[in-house]
Amino acid sequence: MAEQAQLLRPTDDEARELARTLLRSARYMSLGVLDPVTGFPSVSRALTAIDLDGVPVVLVSALSGHTKGLKDDSRCSLLAGEPGKGDPLAHARITVFCEALPVARDSAIHQRIRARFLRRHAKAQLYVDFPDFRFYRLVPVQASLNGGFGRAYALGGEDLLFPLTADESSWLKLQNELAEKPLEAANFAHRLGLGDKNWRFGLVDPAGIDLVSSDLLVRHEFKHRLDLPEDVIHYICKQTKM
Repeated sequence: MAEQAQLLRPTDDEARELARTLLRSARYMSLGVLDPVTGFPSVSRALTAIDLDGVPVVLVSALSGHTKGLKDDSRCSLLAGEPGKGDPLAHARITVFCEALPVARDSAIHQRIRARFLRRHAKAQLYVDFPDFRFYRLVPVQASLNGGFGRAYALGGEDLLFPLTADESSWLKLQNELAEKPLEAANFAHRLGLGDKNWRFGLVDPAGIDLVSSDLLVRHEFKHRLDLPEDVIHYICKQTKM
C-alpha cells in the first residue's frame, strides 16, 4: 500500500476537473460487473448520461448480462476516456467504482433522468419505454484517474459529485430553453475555438454544459460552480458577448 501511495500524486483541483470532464463528456463507457453465474468480471459497453448531481446513469435491458450482474451485486465500475493519436496509454482515462441503484419507473427521478438521457441519446426514444428497460444511477464511491504517464490520482466519490441547491424543475426548464438557442450555442462554441459544426447545447448542470454536433460531444466545465439556472444564462451571455 505504501508503494502504491508513492506512485500517486496529491489530488488537486486540476485533477478533479480532469476527472469530472472525462466522466461527464463520455457518451458511452465500458461497464464492468460481476457475472452472477461464473463470478468473473464481465465488461460491456453502455450508453451513459449524467444526472444533475453528477451521477452517471445507464439504460439497460433486463435481458442483458450486465443487468443480471447489477441485480445480483450492485458493485460495478466504469471506464471513461478515449485514446487519441499515438500511444493509447499516454491519454487520460478514469476508472470509477460505483454502486448501482435502480430507478423506479413511477418516480420523479425517472422522469428527470429519462429527459436527460434522451437529450444525449435521441435514438433511445425507440426503446426507452419498453417494459424490460430501466435506468440505473451508478453512484461513484471512489475513482482512479490516470492523466497520462506519471499522473496517477486517487479520488473519492465526493470529488465527482455535487449537491443541488436549486429546484430540479428549474434546471429542466433551462434545459428546454437552451435547446431553442442554436445561435447562442454556435457563438459559445466559437468562443471556445470549436469551429463551425452546427453546434447545439446538450446537457447542463451546475458544473458545466455540453456542446453537441452530430456524434461529437464537447464538455465545457464552468470555472466555478453555478448554483442557479439564471447564473448559467448570465455566464453564456457573458461569454458570447466578449
